[in-house]
Amino acid sequence: MDFDRDRTGSVRRILSVLAALLCSAVLFYFGTGYAPVTALTWFAPLPVLLLAPRVPGWTAVGAAFFAYLLGTGNTWVLQLRSHDTPMWPVGIMIDVGCSLIFVVAVWGFRLQVVRRRVLLATITAPALWTGLFYVVSVSNPMGLEGTFANTMGDVPLLLQTASVTGMWGVEFIVLLVPSAVAALLAPAVPAWARVRVGAVAGVVLAVALGGGALRLSGEQGPVQRVAAVASNQRVWAPDLATPAGRDLVAAYADQIAGLPNGVGTVVLPEQSFRSTEALPAVLVEPMSRVARQRGIDIVIGFAHWDRDVKYNYALIFLARGGDPVVYLKHHDTVSPPGHELIFAPIAGVRAGVEICLDLNLANPTRDYAAAGAQLLLVPASDEDDNGWQHSRMALLRGVENGQPIVWSGRTGTLMISDGHGRVLADAHTGGPGSFTTIVADLPTGPGATPYTHLGDWFAWLCLAMALGGLPTLRRRFRATRPEQSQTGQSHEQDTEPASAPLAFRWSSTL
Repeated sequence: MDFDRDRTGSVRRILSVLAALLCSAVLFYFGTGYAPVTALTWFAPLPVLLLAPRVPGWTAVGAAFFAYLLGTGNTWVLQLRSHDTPMWPVGIMIDVGCSLIFVVAVWGFRLQVVRRRVLLATITAPALWTGLFYVVSVSNPMGLEGTFANTMGDVPLLLQTASVTGMWGVEFIVLLVPSAVAALLAPAVPAWARVRVGAVAGVVLAVALGGGALRLSGEQGPVQRVAAVASNQRVWAPDLATPAGRDLVAAYADQIAGLPNGVGTVVLPEQSFRSTEALPAVLVEPMSRVARQRGIDIVIGFAHWDRDVKYNYALIFLARGGDPVVYLKHHDTVSPPGHELIFAPIAGVRAGVEICLDLNLANPTRDYAAAGAQLLLVPASDEDDNGWQHSRMALLRGVENGQPIVWSGRTGTLMISDGHGRVLADAHTGGPGSFTTIVADLPTGPGATPYTHLGDWFAWLCLAMALGGLPTLRRRFRATRPEQSQTGQSHEQDTEPASAPLAFRWSSTL
């Protein structure tokens, strides 16, 4: 009879672990990725965090790893056919690496909870998560994209935190909330500890959202009417030496000429054309002509091939005439990088130029803001599926530094957002017409923020908070280290809360 009860209990425990794992996996699948349901992002870590202090360490670690890894299934279809992030080895490195970061966050949470340090547990999980992603962001030439903060791309109230802390503050808060809930519901937590956890989490949220509301109520700068235009053809950088390339130039020129009155700036996608000439007349002459005739400054992505070397440029054709201004992409894994900030001499606004991957890293956006930029014009190119995600990464950089963004993504998303992260217009490319076009009246500024001047201080604080808890854990371990019996065998102290319900004090063999 006792055997039957033990077997029934073991089955229930295994089913409970699987239920938590699968629940988090499903929530990660729909709450992150290329088209996330933002509300689900907040709940995705919760089932595993609730499980963690109620099971042995390796069970918690395994549940966390596989929950996040299965959640990355929302990216696998693209990775299997992607040329930028192919499944092997890049996709696997990203998926497994993010899963391991989540494992560390859950591990830190569990270690603190089972020692009844629930407030420290509430902070440790988001601090580890945020700090480790910061390390990835500064060590990875591709930068960062697709994190929790990225999924908040259409929640400007929360995103204002990034103007002080960078994206790291948003990252921290999104994991702080489920961590606080899990700590409040952990077994054997005293009432006074629950009050502390609730109070701290409540104050952090109140400060973040209250500050966000205050910043969103601020005055706007002068308005510029801007546009983004992208061809719906899925042809990468057509050669200007071919009839197809020249026809596309003419089609773009006609599209720009037909923009609504008042449009002062238009942005076309990254590498809209390519040529072995540095400034091919077949592109320069028609674009310069339409820029002067319509009084529109035109930014075009252009690839120049010099023998075997490709230069990834943005060309700015000015409404006032003259030679085009040239910007060389700063972050490019296959082309020589640029280093200079280029300001398009557009009337009435100090506009900086970047290209696509440049927005995955903190600079040059911070440098532009520090130099007085009021607007960023960004040719980009994506892979259809990830267009929304990448455009919101650009939006997040804009909030960090008070920069409105005009984002023109080939095979992806067109987006216009103000310096507070409010999307004024966006559209996905690939519709039935020849082009996708968006137009908006865009306020400039507000310009440089506290984050612009202070940098990644909050990310370093997260690393300090996470590492600061390790000496406490080491001291606790030494104080509770198993004593040796006279026979030389150790009596391991139970690491689960002593007053935890019997059903939750599981065998370490699970």
